[in-house]
This record gives sequence, structure tokens and C-alpha cells, in this order.
Amino acid sequence: MTTPTLVFCGGKNRTFAEIAIAAGFRYGAQLPCSTYAPVYFADQNWKNPNRSAYMAALSYHRPAMASVIDWEYPDQLEEVMSWAKSAALFVNIVMIIPKVSGGVPSLPRSIDGKEVRLGYSVPTKHGGTSLHIAEFVGHPVHLLGGSPGAQMRLAQYMDVKSADGNMAMKMANRGLYWVRGKRTYSNAWVSLKETDGQRWNGDGNYEAFRRSCENIMSAWQAWS
Repeated sequence: MTTPTLVFCGGKNRTFAEIAIAAGFRYGAQLPCSTYAPVYFADQNWKNPNRSAYMAALSYHRPAMASVIDWEYPDQLEEVMSWAKSAALFVNIVMIIPKVSGGVPSLPRSIDGKEVRLGYSVPTKHGGTSLHIAEFVGHPVHLLGGSPGAQMRLAQYMDVKSADGNMAMKMANRGLYWVRGKRTYSNAWVSLKETDGQRWNGDGNYEAFRRSCENIMSAWQAWS
């Protein structure tokens, strides 16, 4: 398996973005917003979608990949596909996020020559897709959110081409960074103080994030 394209979607902090990119991550942002690097992956505000503003941002940034509104209800497919056709004018990969059981066979493999990639929202305590992973088998998949370990477990069963998340950033702001756990695909968040024997002052969150990014990238490369 080829290492998936890993995307950092922290968006609002230039230093975090620079650290992730230096470790080999691509840059993602919820558009429209301020950006600090060329946008590889664009996401839209699923809680408050604004189609015209989003498409204008896609036209300006021309990311490689962009999501459209989630397909949450059976009768919403026409609207989802309308968004997807518009997004396909500006990107190479259109991400559709199916949340309707049994709906995946209704989705095209491409739109106007642009790849359709399925978005799978990794289940966490804050939510995630309710569809069984079997519905995604045989399709290129992007993993949305979740922990590095959870993403690697899912990649055993899905054709994961890309994955994003900002859990490492959130944990870094608590002084914790990710290391591969003793069990396969498990997580271990350890503190800088635990490993260094002293507390970091000032920019400890950036150091923790740097270590997470390097460890996550290395773990994916070793596994794939």
C-alpha cells in the first residue's frame, strides 16, 4: 500500500501549519478563510454551508481536492451532485461524504473526468459516520478526523488515499504528543515532561506538535 496523503487541517495558526508541512503533511483549510500555505484540501462549513462563497474560494485557491455538502438524507442526492459538479470545475478530486445507508452505489466514480473520493468521518466521541465500513470497500477513501491509530486501523479495510485531522494539534496544546502504541495501530499520547524530564516553557505546544507530526508520518510510512 502507498502511504496516504496526510493533510493538516488546523487552518488558523501559521506556525502549526509550517511544522506540519515540514514533516511532509499537505495543507487543508475550511474555506473561505485566511490561509498560510497553498491549499491542497478544501472543506466547507458543513454546519452553515454557503455555496457561492465556497465555490468562489475554490476558484481562487484551486486545491487538489475539495469536499461538498454531506449526503445526509436520501432525497438530498440531487443537491449534493449539483455541488459536486460545480466543485469539479476547480479541483482534481471531488470528495462526497455519504451518510445514507445503501447509497454509495448511486454515486459516480468520476465527475467530468475528475475523481470522486468518498469521505469517511472517523467515529469519535464527538460523532462520525454511522455507515458500516463495508459500504466503502472498493472505492478510494479520504478519512476525516479521528486519531492516527484509528485511521491506520481503518486503512486495513479501506482503500485509504488520504486522511486529515487536527487531533495532534489539540493534544499538543495540552503538552502531549503521539507515539505508536505497543499494540498494533494503538495510540499513546505522552507528555514532554515525561520524556524530557522537565517542563517546556513558551513553545512547548509547538515542540509536542512537531514530534507528533514526525511520528505519525513515520508510522504511516513504516506500515505502508
